[in-house]
Amino acid sequence: MIAETRKDIEKIEKSVSESKGAILIVDDDSNHAEGTKDVLESVGYSCDLATSGKAGLEALRKRQYDLVLTDLVMSDADGLEILREAQQINPFVALIVLTGHGTIETAVEALKRGAIDYLVKPINIEALRVRVEKALERQELKRINLDLEKRLDQKFGFGGIIGNSEAMRQAIELSKQIAETDVSVLITGENGTGKELVARAIHENSLRKKRPLVPLNCAALSPQLVESELFGHEKGAFTGANFQKKGRFEFAHNGTLFLDEVGDMPIETQVKLLRVLEDGEVIRVGSNESIRVNVRLISATNRDLEKLIKEGKFREDLYYRLKVVTVHLPPLRERPQDIPLLVDTFIKGFAHAYKKPITGLKGDVLNTLMGYAWPGNVRELKHVIEHMVVVSRDPVLKLENLPQSLYRAERRSAPDVPSLVGTPLRDVEKELIRSTLTHVGGNRYEAAKMLKIGERTLYRKLKKYQLT
Repeated sequence: MIAETRKDIEKIEKSVSESKGAILIVDDDSNHAEGTKDVLESVGYSCDLATSGKAGLEALRKRQYDLVLTDLVMSDADGLEILREAQQINPFVALIVLTGHGTIETAVEALKRGAIDYLVKPINIEALRVRVEKALERQELKRINLDLEKRLDQKFGFGGIIGNSEAMRQAIELSKQIAETDVSVLITGENGTGKELVARAIHENSLRKKRPLVPLNCAALSPQLVESELFGHEKGAFTGANFQKKGRFEFAHNGTLFLDEVGDMPIETQVKLLRVLEDGEVIRVGSNESIRVNVRLISATNRDLEKLIKEGKFREDLYYRLKVVTVHLPPLRERPQDIPLLVDTFIKGFAHAYKKPITGLKGDVLNTLMGYAWPGNVRELKHVIEHMVVVSRDPVLKLENLPQSLYRAERRSAPDVPSLVGTPLRDVEKELIRSTLTHVGGNRYEAAKMLKIGERTLYRKLKKYQLT
């Protein structure tokens, strides 16, 4: 008897681990609800029952469901209220309503409010299975399409990575070469250099691009939550675990997992992450069942991992698993020649977003931007340009449109004009051209644009002053 019970438990656990989806059945006819549950669980679904509208609402707040199957007419809360609550909690939940012959009009109203389908009682078993399967497939397709559209709208791809400097060209070229492989990638660089943008570009140009890129910022979570977010957890695994939850590895199955700030991952979690990378299996917190996953891993960090290894804060074996290929993004202060390109792109983007007729900026503003150290890198530059576009009342951005911190820096670093008194005009022009070319990394087009002269004029002056 005990052996048979154990087999039954193992059968149930296997069924739950291999579940095709979590379904909530809300029906105040308990016999009908139990029958519906048996039919769906027999083909691999994980089902919860609620035999009243109130119980259904409580269940929705405790667990994430892939599909809700609800009766329309109940004594304490109708099916339309169940639909409304379910959609607020999860916009991708599939909704099917149950109705009697006399309430078809109410079922049509439910369809208008977001239900995918309706079934008339008494329910045909085969129709129930087919409708549920199609509803879940439809919602999954909708979720994938919206995710793809969102990524396309954000224009993630190598064309969206702006940089003409040698260091950025090398980083972009390396990223293109490895995109179509499944190799693990470690992206290094300071905060704000565009590590996530490069990670998304690699994914969008990979063979996994039709599947999701799932990000996780390891520095934004407590050590206790990092493990749950990565691997998932079972209901009751710890205090506050009120429902079963899939981890990021499961969500990224056949896609890409992006671990940002991986250097901040707790050492205990690093051990478990290494095991997952070696075995290709995850075990949810509070479970003994392993789940196969096929995931490409891209990591990013602004920290010196080799230094952390020496300090005993990062595992050396994990480090070498993460950095099969390393892509390094230089700070903005080391590539000032990219600033004009970035500024032009940001101005066009924000001018369009805020519907403002901004056409460009004055040369002294660009000089200020190129002379600033940019501790926040490209992200800081982007925020500065957005600020300037928002506050500007003219079509051309001026120094007074700069944030106060940058404007004060410009005033402090202004050249000492009296010191130029008596300097030959030829020497002043030669030095101005030389300094401008240095700022733009030798890009003659950008230099001529800054100096407000034609490229041919600039070329003649380069020959005149023997500047190369």
